[in-house]
Parts: sequence; structure tokens; C-alpha cells
Amino acid sequence: MQWSPLARRECRTILSSKGAWILAVLVVLWGFRPTYGGWDAVGQNITIGYIQNGANLLLPIGVLLLTYQSLIGERTTGSIKFLIALPLKRTQIVLGKGVGRFVGIGASVAVAILVLSGIGLVEHGGFDVVPFVGVVLATLLFVAALVSVGVLISTVVDRTVTAAGTVFTYILMTLFWSSIISKAYTALTGVPVDPYDAPASGPLFLALRLTPDGAYNVLTNWLLGVGNSTELFQTVYTKLAPGQTINAFVVEAAFDGGTGPWYLHPSLSILVLAVWIVVPLVLSRRVFTRGDAL
Repeated sequence: MQWSPLARRECRTILSSKGAWILAVLVVLWGFRPTYGGWDAVGQNITIGYIQNGANLLLPIGVLLLTYQSLIGERTTGSIKFLIALPLKRTQIVLGKGVGRFVGIGASVAVAILVLSGIGLVEHGGFDVVPFVGVVLATLLFVAALVSVGVLISTVVDRTVTAAGTVFTYILMTLFWSSIISKAYTALTGVPVDPYDAPASGPLFLALRLTPDGAYNVLTNWLLGVGNSTELFQTVYTKLAPGQTINAFVVEAAFDGGTGPWYLHPSLSILVLAVWIVVPLVLSRRVFTRGDAL
């Protein structure tokens, strides 16, 4: 635990910044979106759905902006020399940076979740505890994956402007991920992909959930009991409602019998998020240990 003082310093840096609390406020404002469709989908558990609403778009932007300078900031100011002079292995520096940023951002997100839950409790009454706890844990896993990606960007890229551009590119890529995958699938197989009537292809649906936000939505939709999809919970409910046809990829709508291959089970999204946590940190450690990030 020699890295713990560094982690505490990173945590204090995040918690003393305006960015973390602006993110928390935005998650609350963006998340609280009561709709008739959301209520029809999950009833009083719509309060839990507010967490998914707030996390889906804002966390990738906010978390990456709060982490992409974790090591670049040290290099641009020259303080990286003092950091390396500490009795810490470079692996411990990467770990301390990642853990500290996660705890700080996770704390601000937890406050946002508590506020959203309080608003929902007042507006709609009680909600189920088990899916609530599950969605909270899934949200923290999501935060951890994004922190890991941010640390990797900060380690690999050598200029702040380049790092900011990389963050912007990552966000755009995930926003348009379904379109990217659809075009790639059509180019490789010759089968046109229409989200209104998606082909029953296991590889297609698997590729759609390989991003952190896709895996997060699949996991939280499963916990909310609305369906197997990377879309928001109210969209999934609308897609599966009788007589409805909307632009959305939902396993139950595409596959006969409502079930796809075993590897599309929503619980495996935990593994996807775990990979997004571990692999970027391992790559960060490798680059930083070799000295390429100095």
C-alpha cells in the first residue's frame, strides 16, 4: 500500500475541483427525466432508471475530462521528476493515480445518485432495493472503466492538446458506435443492417456491447428487467411493446424465442467492464515502466 498516499492526494485533487461537483449536478439534472414511457416500463423503479439516464452520456465526458491530465499534468509542469524520485515503483504510481481518481470521482457520482434517489423517492415513492444496489455498483464499475481509459490516454499521449483530442475522438466513437458497427457488419457480410428490423446475428449484437457505455446499459437494463439491449431502458420497453417499431437493437426483438446466443447474456457485461478496467491499466503500466511516458 505504498501508493496509498499518492492515491489520497489524487482523491483530494478531484474532490477539491469544481469539475467533479459540476459533473454531479449535471448527472442529477440530466438524469431526472420522468416520462410516461419510463413509468410504464418499470413503475416506481423509474427512480433507478434516472441513474442510467444520468450516467449514460455525461459520465464518459465528465470522467475522461477529469482523468486525462492525471500524468500529462505532471509532465507539463515538470513535477513528474519529483514523482518518480519517490520510493515508488512506476506500477504503484499508475495504480495510485487510477485508484485516487476513481475514489474521488466515484464519491461525487455517489452523491449525485443519492440526490437523484431522494428526488425519485419524494416524487414516486419507494423502489426495489436489490436492482437499486445493482445499478449503483454497475455505475461505479462504469466509472472505474472510464478512469482506466483516462489514465491510459494520459500515459500514452505526450501533449495536453493531443490528449484532449483523443478524449473527444473516443467520445464521438462511442456515440456513433452502433452506426460504425452496422456499416462494418454490412461491409464484411454483405447483409444490410436495419435497426428497425435487425438481423438475428450474435456477432453483431456482441460487437454493439463491447464499449463501456454499451456494456453498462446492457447490465443496468437487465437489473431493471426491461430487456437485453444497449439502449436506454425506456427505449427498450417501447421497442418490445406490441405494435411498436423504433430504431433500436434489442435481442428479444431480433431473435426467435426472445433469446440470443449464450455470449449475449447480460451478466457477461460485467466481464466487459472488468476488461475495460484491467487492460488500460496494464497498458499504462507497461508504457510508463518503459519510460515512454516521460
